[in-house]
Amino acid sequence: MVKHPQVGDAIVYHDENGGFHNALVTAYWGNPLTEDGSPSPYIGCLNLVFVSADTARRDQYGRQIERLTSISHGSTQTTHGFYWRWPDEAPNPYRPPSSV
Repeated sequence: MVKHPQVGDAIVYHDENGGFHNALVTAYWGNPLTEDGSPSPYIGCLNLVFVSADTARRDQYGRQIERLTSISHGSTQTTHGFYWRWPDEAPNPYRPPSSV
């Protein structure tokens, strides 16, 4: 059964370089149920927030946060970056860029 995120859930975000950040869900754009009421096997996109890795990004509240929208789950990605996963899931393996 697919686990669907809820606002406030802790997740791991992998940036475009494959670096990872602990993050929180701020919005979920999926539906845990299909039209007939059965569990949906599809994990939708979400919005998230995480503490910036850039130590220079500070303000009077401390390290600044970064917000991202419409981030897909790693199971729907073939790349090693720009996706989210649950903390107990393995990250996507590195794949070198394709030659053109």
